[in-house]
Amino acid sequence: MSILFEPKKIGEMEIKNRFVRSATAEGTAKRNGAIRDKLFDIYSDLTEGGVGLIITGHAYVQSNGRCSTNQMGIHRDDLIPRLEELCSEVHRTMSDCKIAIQITHAGRQAARRSVNDPIAPSVVTDTSTGITPREMTEAEIEECIDSFANAAKRSKSAGFDAVQIHGAHGYLISSFNSLHTNHRTDKWGGSLENRMRFLMETYRGIRAAVGDSYPVMIKLNAADFVDNGIEIAESARIAEALSEEGIDAIEISGSMYESYRGKGAVRTRIRKPKQEAYFLSYAEEMKKVVGDVPIILVGGIRSVSVMEDIISEGKADFISMCRPFIREPDLPNKIKDGKEKADCISCNGCMSNRVDAIRCVQLYH
Repeated sequence: MSILFEPKKIGEMEIKNRFVRSATAEGTAKRNGAIRDKLFDIYSDLTEGGVGLIITGHAYVQSNGRCSTNQMGIHRDDLIPRLEELCSEVHRTMSDCKIAIQITHAGRQAARRSVNDPIAPSVVTDTSTGITPREMTEAEIEECIDSFANAAKRSKSAGFDAVQIHGAHGYLISSFNSLHTNHRTDKWGGSLENRMRFLMETYRGIRAAVGDSYPVMIKLNAADFVDNGIEIAESARIAEALSEEGIDAIEISGSMYESYRGKGAVRTRIRKPKQEAYFLSYAEEMKKVVGDVPIILVGGIRSVSVMEDIISEGKADFISMCRPFIREPDLPNKIKDGKEKADCISCNGCMSNRVDAIRCVQLYH
């Protein structure tokens, strides 16, 4: 059997295969952050389709950290029962499928229609949106760290098998790490040690809230692809520090709203195997410093041959995909039956044409 179907552990959580549904903003929440029934349908299809681990679309930990009006929330206790239903449904449908929730704060990339007073490490205008955030006070920083910890505690209570910190794509944690967005001169800015302090304190708060045995993962920017943004040398040091602290898995990604043209997280025109896995070189660098911590690789992976090479050569431990699972939620089962490549053509229509919920526009022509 293909190495893609060999089980592997993330912390104490065993994943039945190497397929991860990367966090995907499904657009299936109400204005109060509560999930709608449509999300149950999406996850049932993924679960029945054979994926080993589902990571939810990002859920905001504070109301001022909302990225979109239809984004899932994890910022209030009254949201727990509905999320508990979701976890129960996934486990009922396929007992060996795991589900993790990704928790986030949008920072200066917050939705205009949802957040009137966006906050960030520093007052740096986002040139892609025109949004100028307000610099966070020390008290707000500490409050936000507590909000991440409380969100993780709620996630565990709801029955999620793990939690993933969103430390990528220019959202709040990512923006603290980067000199492009963090111009602070206090203990939260300047040196890399200071810039990564927000992330490290957030991780420690989460770990204290959920315990040592509960899997805590992170999605981490390897590079921002902007002037003065974070590069692999610094991001590898962050990954190394997290591994020493006990992080259970690191998903490698990159980019932010302002990234150079063609260097976004979801790139188009992926036609050949050599164009796939565009964050692979960064994953290889991370592998050198994180010890036995599993690396999850996302970014334009489409061909089974590419997937197998990545895993068999030890360049990463899990294959994470977003767009292919939007088009084919049953892709792992198809691969097990002999399929050699995902049908996704990387048109990005799913990212810009959301009606009720995210969907593949190629299937609705």
